[in-house]
Amino acid sequence: MQLTSPQENFKMLKGKKIVLGVTGSIAAYKAALLVRMLIKEGAEVKVIMTSAAKDFISPLTLATLSKHPVLIDVFKEDTWANHVMLGRWADMMLVAPLSCNTLAKMAVGICDNLLLAVYLSAACPVMLAPAMDEDMWKHASTTENRNKINSFGNMLLPVNNGELASGLIGEGRMAEPEEILRWLLDYFYKKNELSGKNVLITAGPTYEHIDPVRYIGNYSSGKMGIALAEEAVNRGANVTLVLGPTFEPVPNGIDVIRVKSATEMFEQCTARFSKINIAILSAAVADYAPVKVAKEKIKKTEDHFELGLQKTPDILKTLGSLKKAGQFLVGFALETNNEKENALKKLKQKNADIIVLNSLADKGSGFGHNSNKITIFDNNGKELAFELKPKKQVAKDIIDTIISYTHE
Repeated sequence: MQLTSPQENFKMLKGKKIVLGVTGSIAAYKAALLVRMLIKEGAEVKVIMTSAAKDFISPLTLATLSKHPVLIDVFKEDTWANHVMLGRWADMMLVAPLSCNTLAKMAVGICDNLLLAVYLSAACPVMLAPAMDEDMWKHASTTENRNKINSFGNMLLPVNNGELASGLIGEGRMAEPEEILRWLLDYFYKKNELSGKNVLITAGPTYEHIDPVRYIGNYSSGKMGIALAEEAVNRGANVTLVLGPTFEPVPNGIDVIRVKSATEMFEQCTARFSKINIAILSAAVADYAPVKVAKEKIKKTEDHFELGLQKTPDILKTLGSLKKAGQFLVGFALETNNEKENALKKLKQKNADIIVLNSLADKGSGFGHNSNKITIFDNNGKELAFELKPKKQVAKDIIDTIISYTHE
């Protein structure tokens, strides 16, 4: 009779197959700890290294820890590393660290080493942990490459802020192995939490036309709503994203309906709400729109110009009035003063289940930023405050909170 230790029963990644890609970055030394942690949790790990990665960590070290030969070259003497089968073998391809160079190559489809060949033929999800100096991380070309990578449906983990290889302090540090492990566990064990649920999300601004060339709008980028849509899809939901004007990329797997005005967004939301389980209204919808839209460009002929405005349809209030048992409604409140008071008032008046408050008074939070700081309120007086985080992590917090209410 074979006995199993208690620890064996609690290996969270037991049976999972992970391809770990290691690229040329000073953070490559952390791959050794990451492999050990993955093995300890029961995963089978096969390591692929780029040639540059060998300058930072020995292939022998990773081969010893993973108990598999480390793969580097597509061809080696008379053998061939089957990149297609590696991509099909894995339950997850994890690249940690992801250098700026490899990120750029992935974004444009370059295939000049084994790691990139496996990436391009991978049939499994791909998780990427970038590592580079802050100036490289924030460069316009890197930002564009990150957006492309996200648009392909890859999971690009947030970088940390701290001491860098250059000696500077800033963004660009690779997520710690413990953090990467938590992301993996979140993916494998949370991806089915919203299976079968229909989720409606609004995001971005609305534009209310004054004439053919002018409009009333706001600074919303849609980043928060898009992050929420991505997270909901990762949890197994069927997601419809009603998206206002924005140039932000949207990951694959999301049904996107693009609109411009508050009225268009209202019509799309109300038409679909009866079949929705969860509605998250994160869009920055204009409160007022011109009474009359000029057919021609308005000329600057008068010293003073008056523009008549009328209220736009209240999407949150309308959905709150239509809400039935089993539907869960989430509102957002961006405030500049009396934040809590105004958020609670909106929660009650609009018949939402929870309200997500963020304030422009919080540095790094709100429109255009990649980070956000939120507080969530419910109708029972519960208040959940979160620290400033990247919007993708904020999206996780919001979805976790929604699940905690809907799965009670």
